Amino acid sequence: MFLTPEVLAIFILNAVFALFASIAFFLSVRIYLKWNMNSSSASQYELEKQSFLGATIIKYILITKTALFLFFIFTLDKISNVITGAMCAAGVVDATQTGASLIVLKILNIYLFALWLKLHAQDLSDKQQPYTRMKFGFFIPLFFLFAAEVILETVMFSSIEIDKMVSCCGSIYSSTSTSVISSLFLLDTSVLVALFYGSYLLIVLFYFVKNRYIFSFLNFLFIPISLISLILFFGTYIYELPSHHCPFCFLQSDYYYVGYLVYTLLFLGTFHGISVSFSKERERSYKASLLFNSLYVILLSMYVVVYYMKNGVFL
Repeated sequence: MFLTPEVLAIFILNAVFALFASIAFFLSVRIYLKWNMNSSSASQYELEKQSFLGATIIKYILITKTALFLFFIFTLDKISNVITGAMCAAGVVDATQTGASLIVLKILNIYLFALWLKLHAQDLSDKQQPYTRMKFGFFIPLFFLFAAEVILETVMFSSIEIDKMVSCCGSIYSSTSTSVISSLFLLDTSVLVALFYGSYLLIVLFYFVKNRYIFSFLNFLFIPISLISLILFFGTYIYELPSHHCPFCFLQSDYYYVGYLVYTLLFLGTFHGISVSFSKERERSYKASLLFNSLYVILLSMYVVVYYMKNGVFL
């Protein structure tokens, strides 16, 4: 078992979350199966009280878990200093068989957790609480995804061997690597950049057209396009090195922790864009999505522009 104060804190919080999430899961199943807003029976009154308790538990678990994702990345980056061969969080992720799967699952859960919180907020804003049964039904599969995340996280930290040599990010994120990520380097960079800006312009276009379903779908597609573009193209301008493609190193102090800002802007922009499809405050979601996506594109583009102004060439 690999333990540092940060890892120990994650384990303790996971244990607390698992306990309360189990209570919320039991309440969610009961409410989903028996909820009837038109009933005035004693059992329905009891369910209404339990729904308040269950929703409060779920709300604070999901809010905290979403915020803890940044702490998780910070922890990976910090413990890379004591693992042989690792230079950043990429080496820690690559040190175990479950690391990459855990990162993907955490990202998926962040979006799903945030969507649950959005649905919960809309339910509370209506006196009839029309989404109560839906939101508790939604939490049932979320509970199993949350449980899978806790299990994978425990397995990952438990299987880390400090003395075992691992690959650094320079070898993992390169065309010579045997990892899955190496297949990305077969993509044409110019086509990828055109796809990145093209998808952003489509988001802007459908902001004015106000087709919520297409706007939501475009934001969903913008997530993988942005991440791949960041690894293959924009990241090299942040590092000012054509061979450095790591999506973790710019989370470090050497790059002023800009990675946290980059990923936060991408999440906020795409989340608000995806939530447009069901949001009651649709115009607000439209504006938030366009704002944060635009800030994300401007921030990355500025690194390219500044590099060209300083050196007179592109990487």
